[in-house]
Amino acid sequence: MFKKVLLVEDMEDIAKGVAAMLMEMNIPQIHQVQYCDDAHLKLKRSAFDNEPYDLVITDLSFKTDHRTQTYTSGEDLVEQMKIEYPALKIIVYSVEDRLQKVRRLFERHHIDAYVCKSRSGLKNLSNAIEAVLKNSTFLSPEVANTFHSNRDLEIDDYDVALLENLAHGLSQEDISTLYKKHDISPASLSSIEKRLNKLRIQFNANNAIHLVAIAKDLGLI
Repeated sequence: MFKKVLLVEDMEDIAKGVAAMLMEMNIPQIHQVQYCDDAHLKLKRSAFDNEPYDLVITDLSFKTDHRTQTYTSGEDLVEQMKIEYPALKIIVYSVEDRLQKVRRLFERHHIDAYVCKSRSGLKNLSNAIEAVLKNSTFLSPEVANTFHSNRDLEIDDYDVALLENLAHGLSQEDISTLYKKHDISPASLSSIEKRLNKLRIQFNANNAIHLVAIAKDLGLI
């Protein structure tokens, strides 16, 4: 079993529940922090002392307050942890269930497990810890079926952003103007039209409204 675990969670009740579960699993050292920057400092200190953490369990969303943070989200923290400590085991424990977000965490940031906060969240988190201990990956049942059944979708972050902007009511012209303003490429109206046409064909959508509805059903946005 893991010997030293760092829990990054700003909701006190959730942190208590996870900590209690970790104690039941007989993990001897359990440390908790509420800020991503504090987590990063603890990781650096433990590595300096030659007493590194075996596992980090982190949320993705953290409420902002008076403290200025370098790492404002769990994803920012995960990215940095994998750069500095590539062998570190990481489990994300979050309410986020959008397919593209989960896919990015695995494929870009190489997390070891993703568990949705739900009624069975702690049970799934326990299973995830057991799986990661055996060098396996774990994906929460709430997103597993959709995730695996859509691995062949040719969709990237640019596509997801397009879909999100459509869902927010922006027209193709509005999106083009927005992208030009923020130097997002491609930004031309023709490029955006071609990209959306590709997505309509890929998802067999009749129109933009239908496309957004399908994307939401799949958890992409």
